[in-house]
Formats: sequence, C-alpha cells, structure tokens
Amino acid sequence: MPTPKPVAGNILAHMSFPKLGGGEVTVGGTRENWTMLVVYRGKHCPRCKKYLNILDEMRDQWTEAGFDIAVVSADTQEKAAADRDEFSWNFDLAYGMSESQMNTLGVYVSEPLSSSEAERPFAEPGTFVIRPDGSLLLIAISNGPSARPELTELLDGMIFTKENDRPPRGTL
Repeated sequence: MPTPKPVAGNILAHMSFPKLGGGEVTVGGTRENWTMLVVYRGKHCPRCKKYLNILDEMRDQWTEAGFDIAVVSADTQEKAAADRDEFSWNFDLAYGMSESQMNTLGVYVSEPLSSSEAERPFAEPGTFVIRPDGSLLLIAISNGPSARPELTELLDGMIFTKENDRPPRGTL
C-alpha cells in the first residue's frame, strides 16, 4: 500500500536524526531560518554523491540566502562517516532515518537488491523546503536516483519565493 504523500502548506512533524560529530539534525517545528532537507539513498548510490558534491559546493550560497541545510539517509553511522570522510562534505550529515520517518516524509522506500547495496530498506531521493514556521513549501520526491531538483535552479526559485512571499503551490 502506498505511503500518503505530504501536502504543501502543511506543518511538517518534528523529526530528529543523529548527526555525525554528535548531536542531532532536526526538522519541522519553528526555527529562525528556512530549511532545505535532502534525503539521499545512502553510501551505495553514486548519483547521490554527485548531487551532494554539488550541494556542498553551493553550501555558502544556500546559507547566504537564509537556508539551513540538512542531509539524511537510512545508512548506519559508519557508512555516513565513510562518505563524509571520502568527500569532505561540510553540511550537517545525519544518518539512521527510520522507516517511520520515511513514511512521514512520504519518500519512496526500496528494498535492497543485495546486501552489498544496503542491509535494510532505504529511502529514495527527496528534497524538501521548509519555512521557518515549519510548513512545507516544496516537496520533490522521486522513486529512483535519476530524478532530483537541479540545485542552481532550485536556489534561484527559493530566493524568488522568499523575496516575494510566494505561497506553496499544488494545494488544490
């Protein structure tokens, strides 16, 4: 049975994920900045690495535009740390996303094709933009690794949206 998808404009439930280096990455609830949450498939996905490398290169631009960046997967701490160490990412990297959290976000979930891919079900890609009041502005989910928002275009659109106080779209 398909997981219900989140609705633009609705408040995202507060979620916390363990963060590499200690502490937690939290999304949902009120905060000072806007948040871009990127859900990635995990260490086994080379397309995720390309996407996250671009995001890391753009991190300062997103921060200057008033966005906090949160990145999470269902990977173990060890796998997430291996990725961070290999690619030297500078954004907050979280791990251990549960199936319940995947369902809350409405991301597609896949069974591993083999134990070399992953040890348990994992999330397919998702990108979410969350307003400071905790409401979902943008929801971009994919059922596979090849379809994700282009980050330069997304940043340009989010700056326009913030500056012009545009509402969430697709709410009918």
